Amino acid sequence: QVQLVESGGGWVQAGGSLRLSCAASGRTFSYAVGWFRQAPGKEREFVAVISRSGVITDYVEAVKGRFTISRDNAKNTVYLQMNSLKPEDTAVYYCAAVHQEISRWLGDYWGQGTQVTVSS
Repeated sequence: QVQLVESGGGWVQAGGSLRLSCAASGRTFSYAVGWFRQAPGKEREFVAVISRSGVITDYVEAVKGRFTISRDNAKNTVYLQMNSLKPEDTAVYYCAAVHQEISRWLGDYWGQGTQVTVSS
């Protein structure tokens, strides 16, 4: 079993920064971990993923150059550093232990989500 708890969300003005954390317990660190987000009225979308070792990362085009995913396996924590935030980044952000099917990352275990609100 895997448990994930997100934190670090909040309100920020456009151009600001936030760092999200995903604290894990259980067998999480045998998994790659991804961040996803869901804006009001929209489907949940992939944001970023990091491999088990932390060597490989990938991002959705919309956040490349602004967001950085990292992990500290000693602390069982994955981070999402978000810089140059835009109003369109407003969403509930979820972390998930993931696996890859063809070209998609699918969540096996999910956290409860943390709200990020970016004002213009």
